[in-house]
Amino acid sequence: MADRVTVIGWDGSPLTAAARSALGAATLVAGAAHHLALSEVPPRAERIRLGSVALAARRIAGHRGTAVVLADGDPGFFGVVRTLRAPEYGLEVEVVPAVSSVAAAFARAGMPWDDAQVVVAHRRTLRRAVNVCRAHTKVAVLTSPGAGPAELGLLLDGTPRTFVICEELGTERERVTILTSDKAADHTWRDPNVVIVIGGPVTATEGGGWIAGRDPAAGPRGWALPAEEYGGDLGEGETDLLRAAQLARLGPRVGDLVWDIGCGSGAFAIEAARCGAAVIAVDRTPYACGRATLAARRFGVQLQVVHGTAPHVLENLPEPDVVRVGGGGARVVSAVADRRPQRIVTHAATRDAAELIGRDLTEHGYEVQCALLQSVELDTRAWAEKERSVAFLLTGELARRETLR
Repeated sequence: MADRVTVIGWDGSPLTAAARSALGAATLVAGAAHHLALSEVPPRAERIRLGSVALAARRIAGHRGTAVVLADGDPGFFGVVRTLRAPEYGLEVEVVPAVSSVAAAFARAGMPWDDAQVVVAHRRTLRRAVNVCRAHTKVAVLTSPGAGPAELGLLLDGTPRTFVICEELGTERERVTILTSDKAADHTWRDPNVVIVIGGPVTATEGGGWIAGRDPAAGPRGWALPAEEYGGDLGEGETDLLRAAQLARLGPRVGDLVWDIGCGSGAFAIEAARCGAAVIAVDRTPYACGRATLAARRFGVQLQVVHGTAPHVLENLPEPDVVRVGGGGARVVSAVADRRPQRIVTHAATRDAAELIGRDLTEHGYEVQCALLQSVELDTRAWAEKERSVAFLLTGELARRETLR
């Protein structure tokens, strides 16, 4: 086992005295090609070109001597430190940090970043990273081969954003490019790079915020807010208690893409967006689309509002994680089930309609739950009934083995 492992962050600045001392004593040095070319690397030290960190960790664990790992930016922030500290390698790790690539990218852009979301995009997580870019106004994306600026731009089709693309930060080949997301696929980008994705109303908070990322206290407290918060006059499928049950069954979260079909006032779509999810709100009437757009601005959330009639309008939408069907009945639910979201929630006014939807979801391989929701609004001055609503709430969930694919 290596006597000592020092992980040194590198941001293009001269190495600190602690970093030079650790490198001078190293008998094994691992890093990228530009790290191994540094003059401070001892000529007689064994050199490992850092590709798979896990493979390098195994080599280091079997090395007798002193090892140094060089990594770009802060190696403790989405970096190599997590892998090197895995129990199976038994390594004692010391870290000499540097400025993270995210901090450097925002510095190049001259922007604050305490209000930014930070995500890592690999091929397997690219879609979720894109959903964060749909839902939030300022996102830093740490990219990887096959999940870079071009792929981000292609998947953001329909959601225009501005990209600040920072390539090879800290090197002589550093380049910063600003363009719109639809132009990103027209270029070839060098790795590694960081993409700052900007869109929507980005405003500076006077005196700064109190928490990194999005402030969870923005907007009114609670969810399934009363109709008055959305201008009143909500449809039968938008009552606050029904919305509460639908939100609970779907559980929208950061990284998800939610479809809200038949969005009406946009009440459900806005509350899903307040949970941090990306939301596409669909309605066949321009009036409803306009209401949803205005309400989203008032609540300060990002919605992509699509005017069209389901199921035809759904064909070109990106793949959803969870879906609320607020209108269209069994035909729309069937079209949604063909796209295999993890969960689908809808409601029906009659038992016959509920049974039809339930059978269709079952035939598509979903596990179906149905509950009869009845709510009564009372006038507390006289404790007399003011209004009653009844609905069949249906939830379809894919079998767990298919969800994990």
